[in-house]
Amino acid sequence: MKEKKKEFNPDKITGFFDKDTQINGDLTFKGSFRIDGYYKGNINSESVLIIGENGRVEADIKVSHIIVDGEIKGNIQASEKAEIHSNGRVIGTIISPKLIVEEGSYLEANCQTTDQGSPAPSQQKVPEKSPSQGTQS
Repeated sequence: MKEKKKEFNPDKITGFFDKDTQINGDLTFKGSFRIDGYYKGNINSESVLIIGENGRVEADIKVSHIIVDGEIKGNIQASEKAEIHSNGRVIGTIISPKLIVEEGSYLEANCQTTDQGSPAPSQQKVPEKSPSQGTQS
């Protein structure tokens, strides 16, 4: 009998922390992962991370796509998109090419929407104004 090859579906939730779970450490995963409990540490993945309404996260996060319905304290780097839904709370830094913030959400964050290949604004050269370029009276 021939074995069927398992197909990888990034939209399917492959991991889950329930609301009564508390975990400290480093998390890496493939597929979508949902946190409804408390997590503290580092999160690295090329997939989707979902922070549920009961989720409380203190972490440095590097993922492809993040959806926040709970609370995050820390740095978020999303290579594709970051979504902060109406119940979501983010305190920290968000770097992503696309940022969606729904009405009612709470942000106390430094936000930078830039392509991964573009230098950060602090690294870009800003042309200096010469005295002859000033305003005319």
